[in-house]
Amino acid sequence: MGGSPETMKMLAERDGAVGRMIFNNPERHNAVSLEMWDLADEILDRFENDPEIRVLILSGAGGKSFVSGADISKFDRERSSEASVRHYNERVRGIYERIERFPKPTIAMIDGYCLGGGLNLAVACDLRFCSAKSEFGMPAARLALGYPFHAIRRLINVIGVGAAKDLMFSARRIGADEALRIGLVQDVLKNDKLHRFVEDYAGRIARNAPLTLAAMKFISGEVMKDPGERDIECCKQMVAECFASQDYAEGRLAFKEKREPNFTGT
Repeated sequence: MGGSPETMKMLAERDGAVGRMIFNNPERHNAVSLEMWDLADEILDRFENDPEIRVLILSGAGGKSFVSGADISKFDRERSSEASVRHYNERVRGIYERIERFPKPTIAMIDGYCLGGGLNLAVACDLRFCSAKSEFGMPAARLALGYPFHAIRRLINVIGVGAAKDLMFSARRIGADEALRIGLVQDVLKNDKLHRFVEDYAGRIARNAPLTLAAMKFISGEVMKDPGERDIECCKQMVAECFASQDYAEGRLAFKEKREPNFTGT
C-alpha cells in the first residue's frame, strides 16, 4: 500500500488464502490515528470481498506492542471539539464492531503490550495467540476514562464477568501465562515461535470449508445474543447451504479416498 507516511502506517498483505492487516506505527506502540482507522476499513473491505481470502490475521509491527489504542499526538486535530470526539469514537466503535462481525475467521497475533484499546481490538477477534513476553491490561480506571458498553461486553464474553472486573477495577497488567489461564488467549508461544505458529494455524483454518466456517462464525455470534435478538432462521439457512454445497460432496469423497479435501466455497 503506497502513499503518504500516514498511509504506510496501515499495511495489507496476503499469502494465498491468508490476509494480514498490520498496524505499523511502532514508534508510538502502534497507536492508531483516525486516518489509520479509515485505512483499516478499506483493508477490511478488500479482504471481505476477496473470495480467495479465508482467514485474517491482525498484528502490530515492531515486536513491542500489538495496538495501544488512540494516538494521543493526533488529539489536537482529531479530538479538539465535542463533535470531533463523537466522530472519532463512533468511527473506532464501527471498526471494532466490523472486526467482530467479519464473516471470516480473525486471529489477533499479539507480540508485546496489549493494553486498553488494543485489548478491545484483540477481544473483537475470534482467536488470540501471544508471545511469552506479552502483557495485557485495561488501564481506564487509572486514567479516569469511561469505557463503553460494547467494549465491556466483548471482554466479558471472552473471559467472564469476574476476570473482566478484576482487570477493569484493578487496572493491573497481567502476563501471558495469566492471560492463558483466564482464557484471554488460546496459547502462549516462545517469542521467536509466535509468527510461524500463527501462520501455520491460519493456513490450517484456510484449508477448511469456507461455508462451514462462515456458518460457525455467524451462529457463534448469535449464541451470544439475547434469545429475542437471535436470527435462528438465518442460522438454519446457512447450515442448509453447507449440506447443499459442492464442498460437502468433496468432503465426503476426500474422506473416502483418504486425501486432503479441496474446498472452493461453493
